[in-house]
Amino acid sequence: MARISNMFFLVAILVAALLKSSAAQTTHVVGDTLGWTVPASGASAYTTWAANKTFNIGDILVFNFAIGAHDAAEVRKAEFDACNPANPISLLTTSPANVTINSSGEHYFICTFTGHCSGGQKLAINVSSSSGPSPAPQPAVPSPAPQTSPPTTTPTPAPAPQSTSPTPTTAPAPQSSSPTPTSAPAPQPSSPTPTSAPSPSPPSPSAPSAPSPATPPSPPGNSGTSLGVTCLTLVSIVLAILY
Repeated sequence: MARISNMFFLVAILVAALLKSSAAQTTHVVGDTLGWTVPASGASAYTTWAANKTFNIGDILVFNFAIGAHDAAEVRKAEFDACNPANPISLLTTSPANVTINSSGEHYFICTFTGHCSGGQKLAINVSSSSGPSPAPQPAVPSPAPQTSPPTTTPTPAPAPQSTSPTPTTAPAPQSSSPTPTSAPAPQPSSPTPTSAPSPSPPSPSAPSAPSPATPPSPPGNSGTSLGVTCLTLVSIVLAILY
């Protein structure tokens, strides 16, 4: 069962490859409705036709012409330029003549009948190396000259070098070492200010003392004896003072 599946897988790959190959091939009828003949407008007729086509390896060129009146010969560039049919690469005399393109690069075809090549019955094509279809080549147009001057870039100014020496600072003004003289206090008079003597306060009137009770008189006999003794004492003192 696995073997049958593998065979179907290989067959599918081969069919896809064949389809891709057949789809890649393009058949080009040279000159389209004009066919392969001597054009009334000269060689520019086939030059214009080829410029609007894209040719790849595997494509087929079909030359439609009247048998016996024309043929299709593939030649080299030198024979193409000189319209020299002496040594063609290949020569087809029956119509329609099919030519399969097998290599990339430039290919040249002419009609070998006398005067037909010089009358414009000649074709030059350029075959791309890709086997797949590609866009038709556009006629060569001179490209504009590239800008020679690149956009000007303004150089960034280098930063100013920083000074390594420290910035000198202003020294503070020197303070005066001597103290500011202060004014001496005014001398006070040495003599003390006389103070006023306190005025004598008048004696406060005292209340009259009550009379003490009278001492009862001594008996009359004792008074006379005391008086005599007192007199004698006084006389003795006076005599002692005098003598």
